[in-house]
Amino acid sequence: MSRKIYLDFNASTPICPEAVEDMRPFLAEHYGNPSSLHWAGMPAKDAVEKARGQVAALLGCDSTEVVFTSGGSESNNHAIKGVFFANRDRGDHIITTAVEHPATLNPCLFLEKLGAKVTVLPVDRYGMVDPDDVRKAITSRTVLITVMHANNEVGTIEPIPEISAIAREARIPFHTDAAQTVGKVSADVEELGVDLLSVAGHKVYAPKGIGALYMREGTKIEPFVHGAGHEAGRRAGTENVLLAVALGAACDAAGKWIGMPQAQALRDRFLEGLRGIFGEKVTLNGHPAARLPNTLNVNFVGRVGAEVLAMLPGVAASTGSACHAGSVTLSPVLAAMGVPPEEGMGAVRFSLGRATTWEELEDVLGMLKASV
Repeated sequence: MSRKIYLDFNASTPICPEAVEDMRPFLAEHYGNPSSLHWAGMPAKDAVEKARGQVAALLGCDSTEVVFTSGGSESNNHAIKGVFFANRDRGDHIITTAVEHPATLNPCLFLEKLGAKVTVLPVDRYGMVDPDDVRKAITSRTVLITVMHANNEVGTIEPIPEISAIAREARIPFHTDAAQTVGKVSADVEELGVDLLSVAGHKVYAPKGIGALYMREGTKIEPFVHGAGHEAGRRAGTENVLLAVALGAACDAAGKWIGMPQAQALRDRFLEGLRGIFGEKVTLNGHPAARLPNTLNVNFVGRVGAEVLAMLPGVAASTGSACHAGSVTLSPVLAAMGVPPEEGMGAVRFSLGRATTWEELEDVLGMLKASV
């Protein structure tokens, strides 16, 4: 059997050693409820607040502006639905883009059933939205702009600071889904200028089932889960101490990985290797420069992505197309970018991680060369 090579870090990451170590005491010793004001509850409360501070430090915000959630999807849902419901008296219009994750687009579609007006902006061939299009889409009824920080499929980094300046001028809350950027590139909320920012734990070397939502102080937003007054009244439900601790440790460890220069160098070298085998039959999806340092989405022109992956036994990667009853359909992201079907049907995303080695990538190139 071929050795297993993991190149799907945009889908999920392993749990970092720091998170594993910090979780251990909460698997056996500290079992109290963080809302309980006695000897069993206080260690749990202290741990949650420490973790909140660690997340805040990575995002460059105050710890009081961080709310723990069950993951990136809940964070996006809370931001979008929460702002919409809290501002019904002001308006009903939401602006987003065609390349958002379903965790953003589907909440917008749900709100349309409740009377929301949603503008879905186009993107260019690189998957980037034009800030001028955002400005032109604003109306007197706009209550939220939501644009992802970087796309999960092609890695294109959106012009968030430029869009946030437009939103701030119009006094409209601005949300960004930063699931793919936290821990890879800077996601400092002041640099970005956002009012709300979503974090997904399993993209930043924490466990699945934990996330966070940054809420700028003063942002008008309805709680997503109603009940008791947990998370300063912003999200009901007893805090998941174990996973909050893990997310805090993962965010604390992520600081030294920002930029991922080693992964970027390997990614670019890998692309050169692919072109050495396939020549012009390999084309790049996503922006050539404004792109996540670990992400490489390429089209194997004239082939089908699933067939390319079949040449790579033991390699975990993902495709940008799906086969249904003999036909191939592009992902909504590639379709929105205007990627020709004859190219995009061969799309494969390779996403590298902190531990990815050139030896692994060389093995992949060897398998492809042998198959061709």
